[in-house]
Amino acid sequence: MWTLKNSETIKTILITGASGGLGSAIAHHFSSNGWKVIATLVSEHDRKVFDGYSNIYCYQLDVTSQESIEKAKDQILLDHKSIDTIVNNAGVGYRSFVELSVDAEIDSIVNINWLGVVKICRAFIPHFREQRKGQFINISSIAGLVNLPLGSFYHSTKQAVESFSECMSYELMEFNISVCTVQFGNAPTNFQKNVVKCQKSDIQSYNCMMEKISEILQNKSTKNTTLTNDIVEKIYYIAEHPNKCFRKYTIGFDANFMRYFRRFLGYRLFNIVIRRKVFAK
Repeated sequence: MWTLKNSETIKTILITGASGGLGSAIAHHFSSNGWKVIATLVSEHDRKVFDGYSNIYCYQLDVTSQESIEKAKDQILLDHKSIDTIVNNAGVGYRSFVELSVDAEIDSIVNINWLGVVKICRAFIPHFREQRKGQFINISSIAGLVNLPLGSFYHSTKQAVESFSECMSYELMEFNISVCTVQFGNAPTNFQKNVVKCQKSDIQSYNCMMEKISEILQNKSTKNTTLTNDIVEKIYYIAEHPNKCFRKYTIGFDANFMRYFRRFLGYRLFNIVIRRKVFAK
């Protein structure tokens, strides 16, 4: 059951990549707190995760396709009078050595993690501008704060989201449209399990590094048992209290530690510490 609000105060949130993991958790949390939720899904078959929720509305939307975005947007704005908040959550991982990377996977992560955010914002800015209010919450990552081994592609896209969001915020302040980013570490969702990795090679040092990094990240995900709930609750707070000025919200011990650790050490000492951690025998 969801908490009933006065019809005049019911707010609407749109979430990309809502079919599973963090996106699904955000959708269910906002629904249970009385928000109207627009859950966008790559596949219509994924809508079953929201069966029984009368205030969650599902739409097929592929953030890599301009045609799909426009079609979904037109139908969404036809069905719903106003959108208050958009959470750009859709994202994928790609863990590869630069030498072994393949074009299809590079294109995929760039098109989803960065250009997907760009295109969703571009599509819905006119709606926000016309109603003189709106909020973009762009999901970043600890990868948007620091640079770590085997993150050449994932980190690049998340840091692009950070730069894009901050630059865009200047354009939209006059129209009462707020922009923020949210960074966090490895939450206990299926994200790490679904990360695409390059194939093993005959370069032994590459294989050893891949095993070490994958083990570290999976262990972090397992240990961060409360992180998903912390992220969801923080996003709900941000949505309920939009800030006109651009903000970066860092959630969880891992992300906050790495953020200040990197700032304190500087890039040279930070690089030495990370190398010793990864290459320790």
